[in-house]
Amino acid sequence: MSRVGKAPVIFDDKVQVTVSPKNEVIIKGAKTQLAIPMKSDVSAKVDGKKIVLVRNTETKEARSLHGLYRALIQNAVTGVSKGFSKSLELHGVGYRANVAGKKLELSLGFSHQVIFDIPEGIEIKVEKQTAIQITGASRELVGQVAAKIRSFRPPEPYLGKGVRYTGEKLRRKAGKSAGK
Repeated sequence: MSRVGKAPVIFDDKVQVTVSPKNEVIIKGAKTQLAIPMKSDVSAKVDGKKIVLVRNTETKEARSLHGLYRALIQNAVTGVSKGFSKSLELHGVGYRANVAGKKLELSLGFSHQVIFDIPEGIEIKVEKQTAIQITGASRELVGQVAAKIRSFRPPEPYLGKGVRYTGEKLRRKAGKSAGK
């Protein structure tokens, strides 16, 4: 049996959880709501202040989905109560970020600015011009947005310029003159 799947997901009074007849777990928080659709191999039951996942079949797919759905539900409960955040840093001369309405404007050394449309459910703050904070309820969406912004100018190993996660260690390479 899945060690992850058999542990219940515990939630507090601020979170409301319902299981729809279509086998979808709906988690409502103070500001946001997340829905996790599940296959018929695994079903969820709300028991007081905890969610218990039960496998309906004992196939290999059902066993693998058991732990997955438990982790997704736990992330949704954490997301609607506390939220998730990732922070990015811009390294390079003239690299700047600015939020204008629902768009993130990035100056990353190209001949033009990179304009990124902020998706629904994500909030982006620019504390300094070189520090970006991404927050939201969906862990998947926060990570996906951070990875997309990083992909516009990934950090390069020679000068270290680019967009990187805060605290990311960059392995630097020596230039041409190192071989002489």
